[in-house]
Amino acid sequence: MKNTTPDPAEPIGNVTIVEDFLPPPEQLVPKKKTVKVTMEFTKESIEYFKCEAQRYNAPYQAMIRNLVDIYVKKQQQ
Repeated sequence: MKNTTPDPAEPIGNVTIVEDFLPPPEQLVPKKKTVKVTMEFTKESIEYFKCEAQRYNAPYQAMIRNLVDIYVKKQQQ
């Protein structure tokens, strides 16, 4: 009897590949007109954006805002 373990790098079942349309953090920095809103995010998400913002000397709020803007544009297509 042959006992094999599936390769974790191989897909299991039917797989649909989705194109990665999200930009890298350095493209989330440009300024635009804004509207203030209050939102809650996970601590991990904010820590990530703060770290990336520090790397690019940019405000983390602007990076989050631009991420949402890019998502909206992609969804409108």
